[in-house]
Amino acid sequence: MSTSIFPALLQQFFTERLLTQQGASAHTVGGYRDTFRLLLRFAVAHLRCAPSELRLEQLDAPFLEMFLEHLERDRRSSPRTRNQRLSALHGFFRYVALAEPGRSLQCQRILAIPPKRFERGPVAFLSEDEARALIAAPDAAGWIGRRDRTLLALALQTGLRNSEIRRLRRQDVDVGVGAHVRCLGKGRKTRCTPLRPDTAALLKAWLQERQGNPDDPVFPSSRGGVPLSADALQGIVARHTLTASRACPSLTTKRVTPHTLRHAAAMALLQGGVDLSVIALWLGHESTESTEVYLHADMRLKERALKHATAAGITPCRFKAPDRLLAFLEAL
Repeated sequence: MSTSIFPALLQQFFTERLLTQQGASAHTVGGYRDTFRLLLRFAVAHLRCAPSELRLEQLDAPFLEMFLEHLERDRRSSPRTRNQRLSALHGFFRYVALAEPGRSLQCQRILAIPPKRFERGPVAFLSEDEARALIAAPDAAGWIGRRDRTLLALALQTGLRNSEIRRLRRQDVDVGVGAHVRCLGKGRKTRCTPLRPDTAALLKAWLQERQGNPDDPVFPSSRGGVPLSADALQGIVARHTLTASRACPSLTTKRVTPHTLRHAAAMALLQGGVDLSVIALWLGHESTESTEVYLHADMRLKERALKHATAAGITPCRFKAPDRLLAFLEAL
């Protein structure tokens, strides 16, 4: 078998399978691309050959299991990320099984590698005080600070994903009557999200300051007309969280990412009494199943439900230790 079959199959998988046949989104293609970048680097280090010289038979199930262990152990990838990488590998080897039937047994063994089960922890979100502190953290004296303040306010109010914020163009923002933003979300579904007056005012001032063409990014990088990268957006959130923690110490105990701001927007809606199905539409979820995690995140919602279910006029309340030493032990 030719040593060039793996490089050729990988290129065909991206150009024919993902782009032409499946019409995969840029986000999906990017995820698959990143997986194979990591795999090729791992293969170069362990098999001592250039990526273009790799043979398909070298990428067997034991080797790919080693790669997945490397992601978790050395790169500190979460089980969720590990499973996403595995899903990309499964997609490629399903294609290989069709294109090269002689490799079916190898492909079956790879497709039998199971996803890793993991415990789903509670959703991390920000309180109202924490959100206010985060928005106030950027120094508005410079244009980058004004950009960051507008970005954080938009993210906390709309719950847009990292990629959706970065892809926003000026033409996607309407700050007039019925102010809203339009974005292209997962599954190539376009949705509109309304803006509160304060968020619309920040966006209006920001767009007037920067000017530009309709297809320019709303939040450019420091280089001007170039959109922010995913890492840059994560860096913005992390940097201002550190600053905000000085005014709001509770932030020091939280790992805040762009997705945390999305959770904060969802929790604000839920605590405001918005129906779960509306929140699912707001966030661009396929169904309310993905949105139900927020029901478990806030103890106050459960206590409110318990209050309605309590008989004989007994008001539910949290346990309060009667002694300072007991209070100390309860806080551990």
